[in-house]
Amino acid sequence: MSQYVGRFAPSPTGPLHFGSLVAAVASYCDAKSNNGEWLLRIEDLDKPREVKGATQAILDCLEAYGFVWDGAICYQSQQTAYYEKSLQQLQPWVYPCTCTRKEIADSSTRQGIEGFIYPGTCLHNPIKADAPVAWRVKTNDFIDAFTDMIQGELRQHLATDIGDFILKRADGLFAYQLAVVVDDAMQGITHIVRGADLLYSTARQRYLQQLLQLPAIQYAHIPVVMNTQGEKLSKQTLAPAITVQNANQQLYEALVFLKQSPPKTLASATLKDIWAWAIAHWQLHALSTST
Repeated sequence: MSQYVGRFAPSPTGPLHFGSLVAAVASYCDAKSNNGEWLLRIEDLDKPREVKGATQAILDCLEAYGFVWDGAICYQSQQTAYYEKSLQQLQPWVYPCTCTRKEIADSSTRQGIEGFIYPGTCLHNPIKADAPVAWRVKTNDFIDAFTDMIQGELRQHLATDIGDFILKRADGLFAYQLAVVVDDAMQGITHIVRGADLLYSTARQRYLQQLLQLPAIQYAHIPVVMNTQGEKLSKQTLAPAITVQNANQQLYEALVFLKQSPPKTLASATLKDIWAWAIAHWQLHALSTST
């Protein structure tokens, strides 16, 4: 086994856009420059949001851009038995909840970094009869302090910043926070390079890793690509799909965004030569917020 195992984990809710490419390039270069493995996971857990044909389009696009992943592709939709097993392991820390979002908004008196803090209604009172049940995990007094390889020293108090969060939704779907922790452990992930939009999720994932007694992971959160309106590039903001016709130019621009200072001649080089240069010259610290 490699001492470095990284991954890229797109959701099949649409085609890859430039922001997706930047995240893929960063994680790929960091893994390969460390003589590590780069695994691919398709996060197709939320079937209602999945776009037909998106998974194959993502795989075809990655191949056309010259990405080569190690091992078999992991599909979250095939992992639900493992998520259920992990939820059972967490029984001492989880409880059923029947509160709706509106009820939480109406009853909460605290705002966290992602909205209203759950006031613990179902923790202290009987749940509503015949209502769909979600499962929340108690955050207790967990304070997470860790060093991100790009963002530096970070600290988050889960109870006051996030509150008790959902692991399994009322519609029966497992939440991202639990699924990603289980998948990372099963795939032996040691390093995660991803967008800074997921920075605030890290404490929740590290908390679940501790409860499940799983190995700790090294994190690096790269800057998020924005559109001209200052919004994160995403399917929701109608980010245009990257195309295979100009893969060389797009890879070059991704390296420019990642502050790798590629020579201008690289924009017209072959994919093989672009990747060889990118991996040989990769500098994660160029993205550090302290530089």
